[in-house]
Amino acid sequence: MKLASLFSGGKDSTYAIHLAKKQGHEIVCLLSVFAKSEESHLLHHPNLKWTKLQSESMNIPQLTICSDSDNTADELIVIEKLLQNAKESFHIEGLVHGGIKSNFQKEKFETLCDKLNLICIAPLWNTEPKAYMDELLTSDFHFMMITVSSDGLDETWLGKLISKSDIEILNNLSKNFGFNLNFEGGEAETFVIDCPLFSNSIKVNQFTKKWDGYRGRFEIVDAELNNNA
Repeated sequence: MKLASLFSGGKDSTYAIHLAKKQGHEIVCLLSVFAKSEESHLLHHPNLKWTKLQSESMNIPQLTICSDSDNTADELIVIEKLLQNAKESFHIEGLVHGGIKSNFQKEKFETLCDKLNLICIAPLWNTEPKAYMDELLTSDFHFMMITVSSDGLDETWLGKLISKSDIEILNNLSKNFGFNLNFEGGEAETFVIDCPLFSNSIKVNQFTKKWDGYRGRFEIVDAELNNNA
């Protein structure tokens, strides 16, 4: 099927594309909502402008739209507009998203797809957290943590490229502090800098870090595609 993908630049939306392609689907466009609010229950917020580099590296066109509200109903209206645009411009038959355990997100996206006569696909649904995180690294996904907002996660994780040993540490921390290892509850957010989908990796040239004692953000100020030739 021809699919659009909800895309935030993080590990889940990127890996969902990877799995959908392995299933034989064609990802014809990326849909990114630039949310101004950090309180969204549906949308990823930080470093979204750099998804343009990921789009270029994957050679998949990106459709974008801005959302000024963290109200779920308003966000769904914005996503619906994007989907309508994708149907008209790319003749999509369905939508792929990176949801794992959130029934709230899944039901909202499925309802929206039903309304537009689209198939909703969630390749990561119900994956076991530790196995999934290990699989990301085994599949040669390179990603950094760009926000943290949970007990047990401090500023040292900001901008950190996650390794196999980091997964073990995070797994133990998740058990001790009760956060979700795959971060779907918003405990942290990630940004993919390289994976098998990319023709070129992403080089972060400049960044800032913000930390308030509990939560923090790694903000990319300047980045570019590496010349991997």
